[in-house]
Order: sequence, then structure tokens, then C-alpha cells
Amino acid sequence: MEVRGPTLTLRLPEERDVQALFELGRDPEVVRYFSWGPYESEEEPRAYVADLARQRDAGERLEFAICRDDVPIGITGLSDFSLRDRRAIVGTWLGRDHWGTGANKESKAMMLTLAFGPLGLQRVSALASPANARSLVALARLGFAEEGVLRGWQVHDGERKDVAILRMLVEDWRAGPLASVPVEVAGEPPAQFTP
Repeated sequence: MEVRGPTLTLRLPEERDVQALFELGRDPEVVRYFSWGPYESEEEPRAYVADLARQRDAGERLEFAICRDDVPIGITGLSDFSLRDRRAIVGTWLGRDHWGTGANKESKAMMLTLAFGPLGLQRVSALASPANARSLVALARLGFAEEGVLRGWQVHDGERKDVAILRMLVEDWRAGPLASVPVEVAGEPPAQFTP
């Protein structure tokens, strides 16, 4: 399956994407607030890409390469699914050259169209470091509402870190700026992620 926006395409990551993902994810500034990285060798993104099919088959994670002209510029996806509660968490990272270009907005519009359309979700959360003002401001501009801070949520470099949790409900999405971005979902989503 693919999700297409005005300038970007989301597709499942493949082995051919490993080198591009390595180049993007080796930048310490890109992963500064993450619980992983920076990449030190191509084996790390190779292992990540190789494990995605297992995670998809298990209904754990549905991740996509964010591509411009079929070249990855980042990753976005949904994780922590609750089919019963119709919710998941969206996560996105972009190479530094793509910050401030509109790629975050377009990729979030594509993910939320998939989430609230074919996947039938009712709520999508986003997590960000409370210290990552750039991410918090970007999420708020897209219509996410901050709900609070999850204390000690993740471990990075052996240290427990807090994360801010934000949310988008389906009705917020319909009334917000992302629903007006033209998006086409091509193909069927994996059955393990649908009601």
C-alpha cells in the first residue's frame, strides 16, 4: 500500500532504503530527543527495516518511509495500537534538510487520513520531549492538543526521560488544517490494523 500527498509518498521501507536512512539517522541533531541513535553503521537501519515486517504482521507497528521522488527523507508511522479503543500513537522523524519544508505537515496529513479513514481510529496521540519546543510548536500548529507529561516514559542513554503527550481526536482532525490536504490511500491496509 501507498499513501500519496501533494509532494510526498508514504511507502513501506525496503532494503534499498537502508543507506538513505543511515545518512538521515546518523545526524545527532535529528535524534537528539529520541530513545535511539544516532546510527553508527548501516547495520542499524538494516535491522530496523528487516524487523518491520514482523512488527506489521504482529499488529504492533505500521511504519512508512516518507519519500520525495522515491527517496526517503524520513520515517512516519503508527504504533501502540488499541483496536478495541480505536487509538494509536503517531511518530515522525525527518532528516534535518527537510525541517521547515512542510514535509512534517504533509506526512502527518497522510498518516491521519489513513488513521481516521481506512484504519477507523478515533484518537491518535503524539509524544515529544518537553525540551523539544520545535516539535511541540509544530504539533500544536497541526491541531494536536497537549494533555500532559508522562514521567519517566522512555530511557535514552541509560537515563529515564519524560515525554509530553498530545492528542488528535477524529473530530479535531475533521475541523483542523490537516483534513484539507489532498491525500490518496492506494491499496488496502494490513487487516491486523483494521476493525
